[in-house]
Amino acid sequence: MKMPVEIVDPLPVLAIVAETPADVAAREALLDRAMGPMRRKKSSEKLRRGRRPSEGLAFVMRDAAGAVTGTVRLWDVRLGEGGPAALLLGPLAVDPSLKNAGIGSALMRHALAEAARLGHAAILLVGDAPYYGRFGFSANKTGSLAMPGPYERHRLLALELVEGTLDGAHGTLKAAGRKLKALPLTFAA
Repeated sequence: MKMPVEIVDPLPVLAIVAETPADVAAREALLDRAMGPMRRKKSSEKLRRGRRPSEGLAFVMRDAAGAVTGTVRLWDVRLGEGGPAALLLGPLAVDPSLKNAGIGSALMRHALAEAARLGHAAILLVGDAPYYGRFGFSANKTGSLAMPGPYERHRLLALELVEGTLDGAHGTLKAAGRKLKALPLTFAA
């Protein structure tokens, strides 16, 4: 007589979905846990402040209970004054208790595929070359580009989704794209 075999999935069911306004608090708490309080001082943050992510390019990873376990967003930028359009990736973050579970890699692959599908030509980020190199990012074409504020030059990486997009690109990255709507002011009576 055969005994039934129970198959146990070692990871909870995970799904990448478009970020919603209801995810804001969970995303911010995750970013604080994963990156610490100094995350708001990074030069990439200067390009994101007051802006909305590029249309269709903000994602969260949810577990089976619906909790946010990872996040990635891409932002519209210009390469220098009046330069070509590109995307700035970041932050990419995973719940620290789930590090090395493949969540960051899955979010990266999804974000890159969606950016390509939507017709974007290049993506830049500030990050570790050994990690992001496996997705095709390198510093080979960022030598004439700069971030606003302090950053480590060797960590400015790029990926061309359309070959030649970054040829001749130069200058400091500039914020572009959709601005956040101002919240209405309320006055106490």
